[in-house]
Amino acid sequence: MILIVDYKAGNLTSVKRALDHLDIPCRIVASGQDLEGAERIVFPGVGHAATARSVLQERGFDVALRQAFDKGIPILGICIGAQIVLSHSEEGDTACLGLMDGNCPRFQFADRSLKIPHMGWNEVKVTRDHFVLQEVKPGDEFYFVHSYYPQPRAAQHVLAVCEYGLNFPAAIGHKNLIAVQFHPEKSGQVGLSLLRRFARWDGQEEA
Repeated sequence: MILIVDYKAGNLTSVKRALDHLDIPCRIVASGQDLEGAERIVFPGVGHAATARSVLQERGFDVALRQAFDKGIPILGICIGAQIVLSHSEEGDTACLGLMDGNCPRFQFADRSLKIPHMGWNEVKVTRDHFVLQEVKPGDEFYFVHSYYPQPRAAQHVLAVCEYGLNFPAAIGHKNLIAVQFHPEKSGQVGLSLLRRFARWDGQEEA
């Protein structure tokens, strides 16, 4: 059973529909207590980092997610879920969960043709082997909507990159946590294959 964290950050139903389509048992949960005994956790979302962090704390998810991480439960962060797992976001100067050391800067471009937010389909290039990303091939594109991006402090935590004015981390990972800036639930078959592989992942970090 995959538990989907509901912290009022949107796109939960899209994630659930994708998992339902794959016949993967899943349930949306609204409090940290509901994560007790989870086999796997999806931490999705869109929205503002400071607001998301506040609701996580209000619902007890901040403590529950740290406990799940410490227990080795596989966790998948999506979009803002890939940012909040780091230690800090420049959006609202927000202290985040700190499951992985790093910051979330905002895109800053001198080239006015590069719109913010970065929105639409873009190629993701895998830079480090990981079980969840094994079916992502050169040229595969995923759907993005974001103005900030995850930047882990340790280079080895970057699993894949995307180019939009700069090469930014599109997938990051540490121990039993993997997080993606794009939306696999909105990315067609290649996104569904990523979700399918997460449902089979044992949480062991790849070399």
